[in-house]
Amino acid sequence: KIPRRKLAAGVAAAALLCCCAAARTADLSPIRETAAAAVPDPKGVSSNEKRLAYLQALGWEVTDEPLSTQELLIPEELDDSYAEYLALQAEQGFDLTPYAGKRVKRYTYEVTNYPTGETGVQVNLLIHRSRVIGGEVLSPRMDGFVHGLSGPE
Repeated sequence: KIPRRKLAAGVAAAALLCCCAAARTADLSPIRETAAAAVPDPKGVSSNEKRLAYLQALGWEVTDEPLSTQELLIPEELDDSYAEYLALQAEQGFDLTPYAGKRVKRYTYEVTNYPTGETGVQVNLLIHRSRVIGGEVLSPRMDGFVHGLSGPE
């Protein structure tokens, strides 16, 4: 069991990392744009096989098992420090505000077919009760990038 403070700190740190990376590379990513219409049905994503199928429907090939699985607590108040991250999620048709104060799971997979050939690229899925409520593709490098879940064209 993870204390609420650590969960909230983990969500805040992840969101801050994503926001910082997004701010540094806002217009440099070749796959920055996402379309909500291209996103498969986020409901019923209740197993690893279904998460893999969801990502495959988006065009991503990923490792068979997640690199990590974390339980996070979405803060009850999503202040301005979350603005960029919330905007990225909104671009994809996701709204995290109904999940404020709730526990979610973040599944992280390694992407094996990133269009530039870059290795180490990861995709995160935020899931609450078998429903995808958010996610992003990112490079964890210092000069990395963050963009929505839409896959390679």
